[in-house]
Amino acid sequence: MNLFSGIKYNLRGLGMGLKTPKLLMLGLIRLFTVIIITIFAAGLILVYHQAILSFMWSKPESQWVTWLWYLLSWLLSAVLVGMSAVISFLVSQILFSVLIMDMMSRITEKKMTGNIQEPRKIPWWQQFLFLVKQEIPRATIPVLLALLLIITGWLTPLGPIITILSSVVAVIFLAWDNTDLTPARQMVPFKERFRSLRRSLLFHLGFGILFLIPVLNILFLSFAPVGATLYQIDQNKGSEVQEPKVQGSKVENSECRRNVFCLS
Repeated sequence: MNLFSGIKYNLRGLGMGLKTPKLLMLGLIRLFTVIIITIFAAGLILVYHQAILSFMWSKPESQWVTWLWYLLSWLLSAVLVGMSAVISFLVSQILFSVLIMDMMSRITEKKMTGNIQEPRKIPWWQQFLFLVKQEIPRATIPVLLALLLIITGWLTPLGPIITILSSVVAVIFLAWDNTDLTPARQMVPFKERFRSLRRSLLFHLGFGILFLIPVLNILFLSFAPVGATLYQIDQNKGSEVQEPKVQGSKVENSECRRNVFCLS
């Protein structure tokens, strides 16, 4: 799988999501939920903005210093709104990746294969807790890496290069957040899933590069679980095709050992 394969699967997922009523409904719910959480968090923070600023630094009486206080006020507003966006992203990812994204993945798998592969029958609450635990590192690692790269860009003269690199890292992990839904549901160990990501970085870069398109990126993100599930289905089919060949070669070799006329 290469860069263009990732783009193709993302577009296939978007097309299937828009044509399937259930997937379309879930995708729109996810889209509007993220927007509502962001607006609510930003509004809540801005309501208490004055109290937070007064706690940090009371408004000075001297007019010579007042301008600096107003500058700090605007900077604090920008930082708080940015924090609300990050918090909203993490909350929506942790909660809705477990619910809406997993539902979209299940619907896609059921539609394409006729069944849903699960390792064993377990209570729904155990599976829910497992998926929540899997989503926490999936959601926090890319955000922490992106923040680390941004800070590095501020402190070094490599700002433009770091900015591009941080965007690449962000879209790769956003793509993996979707392609990892099916293996996580099948309870594949985290180390094995992370190893699979390292082996397919170009694919995930291609899958996530569409997330960099302004405005349209929200649409691609909302329906990304569909394309990611299609990718996992094809990956599983490929592994199933290879297994009989390996088994067949073992049987053939064993027959050759028994047959003295078997030629090498």
